[in-house]
Amino acid sequence: MATKTTEKKAAAPKKADTKAAAKPAAAKKSTATKAEGGTKPNALQQPLTPSADLAAIVGDKPLPRGEVVSKVWEHIKKHNLQNPENKREIVADDKLKKIFGKDKCSMFEMNKHLAAHLKG
Repeated sequence: MATKTTEKKAAAPKKADTKAAAKPAAAKKSTATKAEGGTKPNALQQPLTPSADLAAIVGDKPLPRGEVVSKVWEHIKKHNLQNPENKREIVADDKLKKIFGKDKCSMFEMNKHLAAHLKG
């Protein structure tokens, strides 16, 4: 009798494995068709024009929001503008003061300030 229960237990995972294997394949097909047939970029990929103050850091050409944030972080790291005691805090230099409107800003509220300087 022990062999019969062992066979049943062994058979159950095989069924689950076939179902699990079928789902990711279907998901891959649907994402592939969405990527190929994408007609317009999402909000993070849409090029936005920076204000004059922000253009001093990232350039004056339209850029997607993600690239703007990356370039601002490059500027912060290049000029060592993170508070050494609290890395989440950014100590603004002259260029960033124009964008943030204050001397210090947390990295979480930085995007709020950047959004005010980007136009679609």
